Parts: sequence; structure tokens; C-alpha cells
Amino acid sequence: MTTTYPNVYTDVSLITDDDLFLFNEGSHFGLYEKLGSHSMTHNGVEGTYFAVWAPNASSVSVKGNFNNWWRDTHPLQKRGDSGIWQGFIPGLKKGEIYKYHIVSQHNGYEVEKADPMAISYEVPPKTASVIWDTEYTWNDQDWMAKRRRHNALNAPMSVYEVHLGSWMRVPEDGNRSLSYRELAHKLADYVQQMGFTHVEFLPVTEHPFFGSWGYQTTGFFAASSRYGTLQDFMYLVDYLHQHDIGVILDWVPSHFPTDEHGLAFFDGTNLYEHSDPRQGFHPDWGSFIFNYGRHEVRSFLISSAFFWLDKCHIDGLRVDAVASMLYLDYSRKEGEWIPNINGGRENLEAVSFLQRFNEAVYQRFPDVQTIAEESTSWAQVSRPLYVGGLGFGMKWDMGWMNDTLDYMSYDSVYRKYHHNQLTFRMLYAFNENFVMPLSHDEVVHGKGSLIGKMPGDYWQKFANLRSLFGYMYSQSGKKLIFMGCEFGQWSEWNHDRSLDWHLLESPAHAGLQKWVADLNQFYRSETAMHELDCEPAGFEWVDCDDYQHSIVSLLRKGKSPEEKVLVVCNFTPEPRHNYRIGVPEGGFWKEMLNSDAPEYGGSGVGNLGGKDAESIGWHNQHYSLDISLPPMSVCFFKRS
Repeated sequence: MTTTYPNVYTDVSLITDDDLFLFNEGSHFGLYEKLGSHSMTHNGVEGTYFAVWAPNASSVSVKGNFNNWWRDTHPLQKRGDSGIWQGFIPGLKKGEIYKYHIVSQHNGYEVEKADPMAISYEVPPKTASVIWDTEYTWNDQDWMAKRRRHNALNAPMSVYEVHLGSWMRVPEDGNRSLSYRELAHKLADYVQQMGFTHVEFLPVTEHPFFGSWGYQTTGFFAASSRYGTLQDFMYLVDYLHQHDIGVILDWVPSHFPTDEHGLAFFDGTNLYEHSDPRQGFHPDWGSFIFNYGRHEVRSFLISSAFFWLDKCHIDGLRVDAVASMLYLDYSRKEGEWIPNINGGRENLEAVSFLQRFNEAVYQRFPDVQTIAEESTSWAQVSRPLYVGGLGFGMKWDMGWMNDTLDYMSYDSVYRKYHHNQLTFRMLYAFNENFVMPLSHDEVVHGKGSLIGKMPGDYWQKFANLRSLFGYMYSQSGKKLIFMGCEFGQWSEWNHDRSLDWHLLESPAHAGLQKWVADLNQFYRSETAMHELDCEPAGFEWVDCDDYQHSIVSLLRKGKSPEEKVLVVCNFTPEPRHNYRIGVPEGGFWKEMLNSDAPEYGGSGVGNLGGKDAESIGWHNQHYSLDISLPPMSVCFFKRS
């Protein structure tokens, strides 16, 4: 039986004149408190207040099951010339579904739109918005009080990148994905076991097409209903925090899909996107590009970022596809783009938006991190605004990833001809605060799995991948590994099924997993391995010139002179005995980790626990070690 309601009350508003001023100025970053749907009591009557920005509409009404989806029974009223339509509908409560019926001033265009500010949606493929709230009792006070230390540049940051829908599934229940609450316990246990400090979720923002992995977002303020409610997502974050695990979200302000119920052509005009396709349409993704020069769009996007940081206690935002925002000619041919006012290719409006975004985030949430996925050599991405930077806290090192994976793909016989791909990074390693990513992008779209990229026979593939991880952890910068790579999944990642957890029954896969766990533990426990991750003083080559043997050696250093770790990498399957390495101090150098140890699946070549330094000068050091280098290996030594 359908319940009927009185007409809309128009004598109520959550929006002040100050709100309107800040919104139109592009400086209102709490729109989630003002626009959208909000359950409330007005003059003793319970109901829901609605507010939506549609400046070019001639009428806006609310429709849903409550009024049999009629378009005229519950109209909203325009708030002056602000472009915002608002009204209070008595009787409507949490859980009701709704859309806006919008009639445009232009050509009588009519459309049903989901609420851009909704914090909940129906489970896809349905597209209606759901009246919901943000009420939740948090239990992560200890984490929130100390997270500044966990997110600092001098802290260890080892990130496990996760797609929630395919990390682990339930085959006995139709191969469904785990819910947010199921994930909380299983994921926390696993991440603690593996020693990662943070998880990074591919976008959880609501998206109609599951195969977009969340990168085609329609609900910029809503956690996907595929896995539960907003409170269920909050529980996941809360539980991870209670287990000292930070949470980073992928956030996508670079584009949005063309789905009719979404932001596209919202009020019969290009409200959120540019009208000219040379500026407003993305040729790679078939999506629309935000108009970053429009003040209200800035308020909308930065409010989205604030929502996740404020209401969901998120510890960091990884901003997707920053390069596509920065360049007007990104993925475009001559004549397919419009130069800026100076005749250049830089998107000055996007630059200004990103700077404002970072400034606002760090002013309000100084203990979080913003991280740019920026694939070009744009200068000073992770440098402050006052020196001309974009203001991000960190940047993905895509150059390291491309060079290193290319190097590792060569048979060891040919690696000596590509030695510079290992060493080139140190020419720029401290120009930015880098995260070293081995992300989902490297194991999709026909690229194969990470272990599948490794050359050689079965044993050599695992040895190569252990060496890749060991070399990664030896380098300056934070670390990121996509799920499944840590145990050597053979198949390319498929979002429609679970990771191949059964592989861990194999000693080779289990050994690789243990190697990554031990690397994480060593990286976290040894100050020299992380304290100066973003400073030149934390890194020193011992020998980067032995290209003939494909060997590199280096020192990682902490602020204290005593904190030093020697790392030696052998990228050939040939063991090297009596190999001399220079060290800065005498005494016993303990072999802390050896990727060729039997427990990792290696052949067991090593140094019987360590070596005494000899007073033989070598590699411009006063002392040296005579060591055995295992085949295809990375070894870590520390003076004890």
C-alpha cells in the first residue's frame, strides 16, 4: 500500500546566505552538510529536506516510490538566483529511494537524475538515490590521535592495494564479493600478517559499471552499496584503524561517466563539464571532464574529498590520472584541443584546482596524505604552493616502475646492456616525495601477471620476483604492491573473481609471500630503511657500475650515524663467491635477509649469518666484506 504525503514545505532551509556566497565563490567544502537529502524535524514534523544545484532548470521535483514516481506532486522551490532548488517533504524517512525530475529552461529537456550529493544509492544496476545518514560511533580514537606519525614522510609506509570486490569471494554463495564487514576482519588479519602499514582501496565511490573498478564514478559522496551501507564501510575503516592499519582511498576528480542519471548534462546544460568536447570529453575513457574553472564545481569536488576525510576518517587520498588533468592536449591530436590563454598546453584551471584542493585538505586535515598518480615529469608535484608546487604530499614514481619492470623482463644474459634502467632513478629520486608502485595497472589489459613478466624457468621466475621486491624495498621511497602480486598469482587480475588463494598450498608461492612479509617487517623495524626515504642523506651507492655482472650495492642510512643497512643485488642466476663489497665500518655485518634462503624458495646460498669486515679499502670505503652472492638475489646486511 502506498503512503501519501502532504505537499512540500518551502519555509525551511539548511542553507544560509554565507553558504551561498562560499558555494558560488568555490570555497564551500562542506556541501555534504547542506545539499542532498537530510532527515530532520521541522515544526515537530519528521521528514526529509532536499537541496540540489540546477541553475538552468525551469522546475525540479522529487519523485520515488512514496509518490508512485509522479513528477508534479512534490516540487522544489528555487532559492532566489542561487541556482539551488530546495524543499522539505514531511513523512519521508531514511531508506526511501528518490530521484530528481528536472525540466530544463533549454528546449524543454526533461530528465530523471540521481542526487549528486547522495550518500547512498540503490544496488546497481538500479540507479536511484537513497535517503541515508552519516551516524556512526567510532572506536578509532587511539589511531586518530597518532596517525600523524604513521603518515609522516619519515615513517615506514608500505601499502597493500586492494579491489574490494575481488580480493576474496565466497564461492559457496554464488561467488559473491565479501561485504564491508566481512572484509574488515579478514583483511585486517591478512594485512597484519603481511606487515603492510596501509591499505589503498580502488575507488569505493558508487559506480554503475562494475568493470570500471570504481574509476567511472557517479556517486562522489557514496560508498558503493554493492558491499553494504555507509556505516558498514565506516566499520571497515574503523576496524582497520583499531589494528593500526591506515586507509587510503583512490579519488577520481579527473572525469565522470556519461550515464544519463549522473552528472552529465545535469540541468539540460553542461553544468559540471565543459561544453566544448575539445575540453570536456575524454577520448580515452569516453567520459566527461570537469570544468575546473567553474567555482561551484570546485566546491563540489573538494567537498567530496572532505566528506571521505571528515565523515569516514580516511587517512589519505590517492588522486587518479593527474596527468590527464594537467595537460589540455592529453591523449589528443593536433587540432583536437584548445590552448590556454597563454597559448600553452597546460590546463591552468586544473592546476589552480589541484593547488586549492591540496591547500584546503592540509589546512583542515594536516595529518593525512594526498598522493598524485602523475605519469609525466611535471615539476614539483609534491612540493608546497609557496615554491610553485601542486602541493601534494607524495607522487607515484611511474618512471621507476616502467624502467624496472622493463629491466626485469630481460633474460639475465642481456641485463648488462640495460643496467642504467636500474640506476637512472637516483638522478631524480629526491625531486619528489615518491611512492614506488607495483599497482593494478601493471596486471590488467593483457599485460599479464607480475610473475608472468619474469623471465626464465619456474624457479627463476620466483627468484626474479623476489629480487624485484627486494630491490624495491631497498630504494628510497614508500612502497605499494597490488593484491595477489605478493604471492605470485599467475593469472592476470580479473575483477569478476577472487584471487587464487589456493596457490599458497605451493611452497614456491608461500615462500614468496613470506619474503614480502619479512621485507615489510624489516622495512618497518629498521630506521635506516625508512627514516630518510625522501631525503638524499638516506641513500648512498656503494657500487652502481658493475654492469658486467648485473650487480648493484647500496647503503640505506638513518639520521643516526649508527643506522646503516647494506643491500647487495645480484640480477643473474650465477652465484658470485668471494665478491668484495666496500663498507664504511669494521666489525661483524650480520646477514639480516637473503631472498635465496630456503624458506623463501631459494637455493640456500648465503654467508652463514654474516661476515667480519676486513681492513681492506674498497669502493671508496675504508673496509670491505668478502661475501657470497646467491643467484638472482637481494641480501641485506647490518653491522651488529
